[in-house]
Amino acid sequence: MAIGHHGTMIAPIHATRNLAAIKALTFVMFMMFAMTTDSVGVIIPEIIKQFRLSLTAASAFQYATMGGIAVAGFCLGFMADRFGRKKTIVVGLTLFAADAYLFVFGSSFAFFVGLLAVSGVSIGVFKTGALALIGDISRSTTEHTTIMNAVEGFFGLGSIIGPALLAKLLLSGVDWKWLYAIAGTMCLLLVLLALIVKYPVSVQISEEPTSFSRTVSMVKDPYALGFSLGEFLYVATECAIYVWMPTLLVGQRGFFAAYSISIFFLLRAGGRFVGAWTLKYFSWTAALALLSGAILICFVGSVIGGTAAAVYLLPFSGLFMSVIYPTINSKGISCFPKWEHGAVSGVLLFFTCVSAAVGPLAMGAVSDAFGGAHYGFVLATAFAALLFTGCLLNWIFNPARGRLKLLDETQYEHSGAVS
Repeated sequence: MAIGHHGTMIAPIHATRNLAAIKALTFVMFMMFAMTTDSVGVIIPEIIKQFRLSLTAASAFQYATMGGIAVAGFCLGFMADRFGRKKTIVVGLTLFAADAYLFVFGSSFAFFVGLLAVSGVSIGVFKTGALALIGDISRSTTEHTTIMNAVEGFFGLGSIIGPALLAKLLLSGVDWKWLYAIAGTMCLLLVLLALIVKYPVSVQISEEPTSFSRTVSMVKDPYALGFSLGEFLYVATECAIYVWMPTLLVGQRGFFAAYSISIFFLLRAGGRFVGAWTLKYFSWTAALALLSGAILICFVGSVIGGTAAAVYLLPFSGLFMSVIYPTINSKGISCFPKWEHGAVSGVLLFFTCVSAAVGPLAMGAVSDAFGGAHYGFVLATAFAALLFTGCLLNWIFNPARGRLKLLDETQYEHSGAVS
């Protein structure tokens, strides 16, 4: 039994089959909610026509969800540490399912935005529980990064399935809101399975319980703040693709224009599954620097070459984006003891979702102000440049090396015990 920071005990896992079931449930959980969150780029053109909205107003379908996730991640992330991963995940999934079914009964823009905010809160709750759970089932910080990439790979699959399913619904004359009812049904099945499976548990014996105040103080930690800023810049860059690329490419013809979102998500998902293997053997700091540089080239080429170049370069950037988010997320979480993985996941998720809300909103405002989506992508290129600069400096100085080595030695000698 390993003893972690602040007296946390982490006993070993023995049930291999149960561990496989836990991983499978976590994978499907991420795939399920990605079906809705990453379909927003397809939904936005529909609601613009339905409610006669400006680009700025339509971006509420993005920032309402992301705002809810951000608030829940920051304010409720500690739940996974205090009440356990399983309870937190079940509560979040149940709320998500109930909220998803309400979409069927809605007919106003304000009602839908409200439901999206609640769905964001539910995602923030069960996602922090799931992110903390990954630490419990990992045996090293390297394995943590591998599992995180695999999890986000399944998220990427959901990003492919969701828009494809939504396109099929729309072509069949079915309203977009039924996508949420389908996701809600999947969510109910996940709740039932989660209640059956035994989850690993970290036993905290610290006299100081994890609380919201600890989450607040964690923001001051240079590792939490540094990785959070990295996620902020990455997400602002990525959201430009799946939120506004369909709008940018309106009027373009051909295979790449018609399937731009699907190509982007397919390359992103495939890259994450490959990354889950390659990062076992290659430096994560070098990988982030080189890949972020390739992303910057794609965005610069799209701005200079216009939509004729963007129709190819922007979808192709998904291959380079694939491993960046899960790797930054994993290393940020791994810089803390397991008993704080819920809280630090909440902090990272907060910055992620603030970026996912503010980035597309800012792009929509810039696009409205200057008269076209192209100008929003100029702003996105600036985000990509800042991301590359940060990743390059991280490669050169590698400031987290010492902290990750310490946590490898004290927190990952064994994985969590089932109970």
